[in-house]
Amino acid sequence: MGMINGGHLVGKYLKEVEKVEIVFGISGGHLESILDSFTEYRIRTIDVRHEQAAAMMAHAWSVYTGKPGVCFLTTGPGFTNGLTGIANACLDNAPMVVICGKHPLRDDLRGALQEMNQLDVVKPITKWAATCYDIKRIPEYLAIAFRQAVEGRPGPVMLELPPDILNIKVDESLAPMPSRSTRKYTVHPDDADLSAAADLINNAAKPLFIGGTGVGFSSCEDCLGQFIDKTGMPFILLNNGRGTLPDNHPLSVWDCGNVGLMVAIAQADVIVIAGIRLNWLLQSGAVIPPATKVVRIDIDPHEIDRNRQADAGLVGDIGSVLGQLNPLLVKKDRGEWVTLLRAASRSMIDGELKIRQTASDPIHPIRLAEQIQSCVGDDAFYVIDGGDTSYFGLVGFMSRHQAGVISQSSGLLGCLGTGIPFAMAAKLAHPDKKVLLFNGDGSFGFNAMEFDTMVRHNIPVVCVVNNDCAWGMIKHTQEMSIGCDRLQCSELGTRHYEKMVEGLGGHGEFVAKDEDIIPALNRAFQSGKPACVNVMTDPTVTSPASVLFYQSLKME
Repeated sequence: MGMINGGHLVGKYLKEVEKVEIVFGISGGHLESILDSFTEYRIRTIDVRHEQAAAMMAHAWSVYTGKPGVCFLTTGPGFTNGLTGIANACLDNAPMVVICGKHPLRDDLRGALQEMNQLDVVKPITKWAATCYDIKRIPEYLAIAFRQAVEGRPGPVMLELPPDILNIKVDESLAPMPSRSTRKYTVHPDDADLSAAADLINNAAKPLFIGGTGVGFSSCEDCLGQFIDKTGMPFILLNNGRGTLPDNHPLSVWDCGNVGLMVAIAQADVIVIAGIRLNWLLQSGAVIPPATKVVRIDIDPHEIDRNRQADAGLVGDIGSVLGQLNPLLVKKDRGEWVTLLRAASRSMIDGELKIRQTASDPIHPIRLAEQIQSCVGDDAFYVIDGGDTSYFGLVGFMSRHQAGVISQSSGLLGCLGTGIPFAMAAKLAHPDKKVLLFNGDGSFGFNAMEFDTMVRHNIPVVCVVNNDCAWGMIKHTQEMSIGCDRLQCSELGTRHYEKMVEGLGGHGEFVAKDEDIIPALNRAFQSGKPACVNVMTDPTVTSPASVLFYQSLKME
């Protein structure tokens, strides 16, 4: 075997062992030999304009493909720029591998360029983080990184590689490529716990299933479909698990949106909660009535009784657990309960349903979402970014695809700016599908320069800006809290974002009238370019999400 440098060992491992086809990042001197390895081993690189976007795209790649996303960060500011994306992936339990540069070991503690203690910074927001000091062990360390990212509860990992081992050569025989691990480690619930859960479900009069990101990463559509079919229970899938069963499934309550979820939780006598945490969006479990029985399914045993004692707890991968639970269940027809639930929910959203179907001047955001849905359809991927914008998009869009409608802004980190990177990753993962990004005008600004990335790499995403000329959620909570005459740092004004996108080589449209929405969307998709449709919407509209946000911050 011949000689190979450390950087090329990285590309060789990624391509030959993990079958990585695409990576995300920005160039940097400390990574030069790794960058050259991407050329050598024909790994596609998407070079972005800010490392935050690279980390977010790697996160999104894991969501849309089920495989760990890979990003590369140069040392120092490249690393710190990526931290928000890493933290968001951590709280979202997304498997992501971060390959990071480091200052030369020979210059340690000498004030080297971009020298900093990166590991101690990143350890609290990763599952595993380490530095490789031996060129021969680079493939071994990469193998550990990928295993750590996907095993058990998934999450981001980071491997530091200093130039001292990247820019020297070694005989390939001394740095062998490990085989990719194909082992499946599955925890099986105790038979008594399975029996207890089955008894609760079989005897329930008004059961409800709530699934989250754990459902999405489990690839459990068959087992989940069998579970829902057999139990006849209404369900809602949230976060990255949404779309594992289609939004328009006869037993899905997404047609009633968040209101349907809250009504169902209030009336259900048994709730099965799978792969989702009882966080602030569910009032840390307080939204569930005390008398309601709870069945929890989670790969992390610490979640089973977190924030609410489970009446039956099943630890393990969602698909594996449902596969064991399904034979114990009795087939039920709960059509009467589903009909009652829908009637109660729709009576509460009757006003919103009418607004969706009615043109207005100025344009109401939920009407904008309705017009987008009618134009784009359910054979598409919708990405949402913003505060109030997230509410209107999540209840307004329907997709037949897994992770077909997602918003990281409503996740645990509440991370704005994710929309553009996630939409780019969605289009790269599904190039034959339309990708519609619904972006607040505030959150648009975080990664707007990535339209340059889209143009350079031919990633034709269509972005609709829900432009209320403000940080809408902040503005409206300030109005509720301190008064309309004391607004601070929450107003943005009218800005022509579509002209910025045109200047970068994309397609732009400005819309102020309802009748112009669909024609502008059609022209945007027909352009074949990255596009921005900048729609002026009613700045006085407050979403229910803003009210919830305000209440969560109130100090009693």
